[in-house]
Amino acid sequence: MVTEAPLKINIKTPLKWMTVGGPGLLVMLSDTDAGNVVTGAQAGAQWGYRLLPLVLLLIPMLYMVQELTVRLGIYTGRGFGELIRERFGTGWAWSATAAMAVAAISTLVTQFTGIAGIGDLYGVPRGITLSFTVVILLAIAATGSYRRVERILVVIGLFELVFFFVAWSAHPSLAAMGKDVVNLPIRNGQFTYLATAIIGAVFSPWMIFYQQSAFADKKLSPCSIGAARWDTAIGAVLTQCLTGAILIAAAALASHGIVPGLHTVGDISKELSPFLGEHIGRLVFSIGVLGASTVAAIVSSLALTWGVSEVTGQQRSLENHPFKAKWLYGIYSASVMGAAALVCFAPDLVWLTITAQVVNVFMLPLVIILLVALAVKVLPQPFRPQGVYLWSLIGISSLVIVTGLAGVISEQHLPRKVQLQLATHLKAATSSLQP
Repeated sequence: MVTEAPLKINIKTPLKWMTVGGPGLLVMLSDTDAGNVVTGAQAGAQWGYRLLPLVLLLIPMLYMVQELTVRLGIYTGRGFGELIRERFGTGWAWSATAAMAVAAISTLVTQFTGIAGIGDLYGVPRGITLSFTVVILLAIAATGSYRRVERILVVIGLFELVFFFVAWSAHPSLAAMGKDVVNLPIRNGQFTYLATAIIGAVFSPWMIFYQQSAFADKKLSPCSIGAARWDTAIGAVLTQCLTGAILIAAAALASHGIVPGLHTVGDISKELSPFLGEHIGRLVFSIGVLGASTVAAIVSSLALTWGVSEVTGQQRSLENHPFKAKWLYGIYSASVMGAAALVCFAPDLVWLTITAQVVNVFMLPLVIILLVALAVKVLPQPFRPQGVYLWSLIGISSLVIVTGLAGVISEQHLPRKVQLQLATHLKAATSSLQP
């Protein structure tokens, strides 16, 4: 018997949704970051619209996984790392947190790289761009209120909606799209490996840590569960549609006879110029990437901060003044400034990006298993996932995980030349930093 409550909310109380919502939308908007933009562009440039179904088919799992963090955060008032430590011990807690930390740090570096790339487009020295960004990120977090931080980030993140305009302006062919989506070369190692990259870009441990801790930080009551679910559902659909829009734009460029090497945000902006105009194209992409990168930088750094604080038993609420929660704000500040310093001075960041992609794929089973185990064990009986819903979650998660692992394994058996070509999308976010 399925006991899942339907997604419903009283439309007469939109202010309640605005109060409750935020974490789900933010964590999803942060998933459409600079790295995801380039990965989606690579998928469209290399394979047309063929990977678009995968992007959209990941929506149910993305929602189902993140919705469990909604239940756990609201009904327990504890973050993901804190619950793991309490129920399964510090060993498991540190294992999950370590995986999250690698992914979060890599995400931070990628965001600063994207922001620095936008500065390069306008001739602003990288040091100035990154210093200004660090100051902004520290100022936002130091407002002394999670709700205030959340509202600021939602406004910034909505700039990503320009990607829909980009897709429309590229004039995609519906006929070509219909032909591609039923012609999937699933036996091609390059195709499956890029599919793995898309899976790794969509699911990251820090997303689970962030959303559960964010709902716990808001101290919501169980009556808010409906609005919180809507927040997550809207975010899941929106982020995958945004990624799909980027893929569609790149595929349309290829179909128009333009074979772009979409390795950086600058490349994408340049190739779109015939459709948007040089200045408009650059401005549109700058707005979208800055919005995505800013949100992703803060969300991933907060996830890292909350995760470490929960495992060590330190205060983790942004409602505390910085001087009363020195550990919390210290980790946040160190992660932000450290990532900016890496982008400024490190000669090669490719290894970090590759490591994070591998960790995302291989650590996904552990994180999902811990999440489901906590939901089944900790939640009140009426709100535990069970029946068809539980088995659907397990089945869909298993299918996605096996697909991701198979893609990694298949890459190991490809010729060295092909492996180097496949690594392009991993190097994309950092290519502008090479000496």
